[in-house]
Amino acid sequence: MDTHRIFKMSFASVYPHYLQKAEKKGRSKQEVDAVICWLTGYSPQALAAQIAQKTDFETFFQTAPSLHPNRRKITGVICGVRIEEIDNPLMREIRYMDKLVDELAKGRPMDKILRQ
Repeated sequence: MDTHRIFKMSFASVYPHYLQKAEKKGRSKQEVDAVICWLTGYSPQALAAQIAQKTDFETFFQTAPSLHPNRRKITGVICGVRIEEIDNPLMREIRYMDKLVDELAKGRPMDKILRQ
């Protein structure tokens, strides 16, 4: 399996950037947490625990309670790469999260972001 540097990076080190990106566009921390919890199945309390423990991305996704089945409906380009074309499963999960936060920051309605 490809070992990317981001896999060992702590989720807690990236989370403030997710918040900053969304809050800069008028979205709230609760909305950022909601999309992350939707994707991973973590409760808000479990998400806070993952952040406090400085869990790396690999562990964050490996221990996620239940990755949402509709996450596969997340398509498009993030970081110059089509999500659907990412071969590495862990990298794809990370990019799904990036895309959700990106859509939130762009003002997309929550029901569309959560693929309901």
